[in-house]
Amino acid sequence: MYCYCDIGSTLTEDPVGGDMGRLRELFRDFADPVPRMLDRIDFGQHTHFSPIEECVQEPSVKGRVVLVGDAAHGMSPNMAQGASLALEDAIVLAETLGTRSTPAESLASYSLRRSPRISGVREATHRRDKTRGLPPTVRDLVLRVAGKRIFSAHYRPLLEEP
Repeated sequence: MYCYCDIGSTLTEDPVGGDMGRLRELFRDFADPVPRMLDRIDFGQHTHFSPIEECVQEPSVKGRVVLVGDAAHGMSPNMAQGASLALEDAIVLAETLGTRSTPAESLASYSLRRSPRISGVREATHRRDKTRGLPPTVRDLVLRVAGKRIFSAHYRPLLEEP
């Protein structure tokens, strides 16, 4: 199982120092199933703490070199779209190669086709990341009232073919 969580902090070091009891305490007030999941997981050495970083490599095509996936557009994992976007990149690249008279034109076509999808996911992750800075009472109220609608709005565009 892969689980992602974040905290609003300027820390660059693990605030719980790898102590799973302290990690569980940090997320104790989260909605179920988070506390229940944390209570059942034997973490061992499989946790990772780091600041969220974003990679924006535009253009992702230079000559005959094409960057795909996180190498081209790594972003906050809050939408869990990293692997999906990488697979889409590969599929669209395969579909696009050879569709124009030169490789350069095919790669330019690939770039144009991927740009709106990647930009849309990046913008959605930025909007979702901003909730981290809201006061907890406001954030919790907004997500309780409109969470399902927000979730659907962020993922709806991804139902379209890449």
